[in-house]
Amino acid sequence: MDQDSIFVGGGGPDYADAQGLLLKYANRHGLIAGATGTGKTVTLQILAESFSSNGVPVFLSDVKGDLSGLARAGTQEFKLHEAFTSRAKTIGFADYAYGAAPVTFWDLFGEEGHPVRTTVSDMGPLLLARLLELTDAQEGVLNIAFRMADEEGMALLDLKDLQALLVFVGESRKDLMLRYGNISTASIGAIQRRLLVLEGQGGDLLFGEPALELADILRTDTDGRGRISVLAGARLMQSPRLYATFLLWLLSELFEALPEVGDPDKPKLVFFFDEAHLLFDDAPKALVDKVEQVARLIRSKGVGVYFVTQNPEDVPEDILGQLGNRVQHALRAFTAKDQQALRRAAQNYRENPRFDTEDAIREVGVGEAVTSFLERKGIPGVAERTLIRPPSTQLGPLTAAQRAQVIAASPVAGKYETRIDRDSAFEILQARAKAAALEAEAAEAEEDAADLREREFRSARRYTGSGVGRSTSRTPKKRRGDTAAQAFAKSMARSLGTRAGTAIVRGVLGGLFKGR
Repeated sequence: MDQDSIFVGGGGPDYADAQGLLLKYANRHGLIAGATGTGKTVTLQILAESFSSNGVPVFLSDVKGDLSGLARAGTQEFKLHEAFTSRAKTIGFADYAYGAAPVTFWDLFGEEGHPVRTTVSDMGPLLLARLLELTDAQEGVLNIAFRMADEEGMALLDLKDLQALLVFVGESRKDLMLRYGNISTASIGAIQRRLLVLEGQGGDLLFGEPALELADILRTDTDGRGRISVLAGARLMQSPRLYATFLLWLLSELFEALPEVGDPDKPKLVFFFDEAHLLFDDAPKALVDKVEQVARLIRSKGVGVYFVTQNPEDVPEDILGQLGNRVQHALRAFTAKDQQALRRAAQNYRENPRFDTEDAIREVGVGEAVTSFLERKGIPGVAERTLIRPPSTQLGPLTAAQRAQVIAASPVAGKYETRIDRDSAFEILQARAKAAALEAEAAEAEEDAADLREREFRSARRYTGSGVGRSTSRTPKKRRGDTAAQAFAKSMARSLGTRAGTAIVRGVLGGLFKGR
């Protein structure tokens, strides 16, 4: 193969024709599809290895835990060693050798990798509404909350910030409705319940500081190889909406942060989106449109996005049409619907006169695929039955001890492990509540002192001349009770000892005493 391409496998009648992906067009995105057990994970693994060895950083999710083996070299003791070497010989892979790739492990839960976080503000209302599965009305309230945070200068870093702010919005809704329209307490309650569910699923670990710095997933190693960032996805997949939203947020951040580079000689980053159907299942049109926009424009930032899924139809047609590099493993056609999907998948390839593409997609074996890569000038290549090259890294997961060693030796070790909780919306509203409570107590104390002075004057215990009023009536003056605001402030301030009480007080008093 040329130096400016990566070797994927061998095609042709005897699998001797080298099939490769040109690095210059690797940012034109791609698709890896096929039924379960047909070899998609190994294809993802060999592509990650190849990009890394060519100095391209990679970000991928490890849904089944198998891809952690990228951090260790394969060995001759492995049971498939003979099969691997035989395949390498068949496809003309003369440079085949075992070797490890530089890997950084990440984990949203902080258990199998470095903690990875973002802030509520960075996530934004659109993606957060998608994560919480909000209705249009509820999403509107969420947008108002974000607007209020901006106007009040309150940072939204973690879930407790957002929960406190929603209480503040609820208590201030009468004033806010004149500017933003109806704010339903039912909508606020629904959002709060969804936040509690998200917190129970571990979503609170996603939000906070220190937040992930994009530079840490764009690293190259000391020898020039691109580092492979592996996101632990086994537990994350139990919350598929959280998984999809996080990866979409990361893709959006890359789109917004990276400069335009046009058509580089090789990508600045390659992003693999495994289980891609989770991104589009029940997604509102606004979100699909955003993904399409990002996919269309992010290639000019030097980022290649590769969707990994079972069926090409899992990806919307407008996005599917932008995926220039394709590796199609076997599709099974047991029903009429499956046969139609197979036929449509075959129609996405340039026909090869040597075989029928539809039959080839149905018949290819494990480790074999129908491939089509962009050629010179960005022209789609003809379909080719390709025997995928064997991996150089370990096939299968690392042990817990081996993973721990890789994490400890990581260039970002210790950077994200300690959580930081700086002043943000929660603390600002809490301070405002305490100040309001102290003000209420001071007003009450002053009123009590005035009442005491008046009683002493009336009972002739003290005379200064200043207590003489216009009336000579001896009727004692009624003691006034607390004002509604003062009584409420004192009552609610007593609940500051609990987290739930604190959240309520901050929001309520923030609205009542904002102007003081």
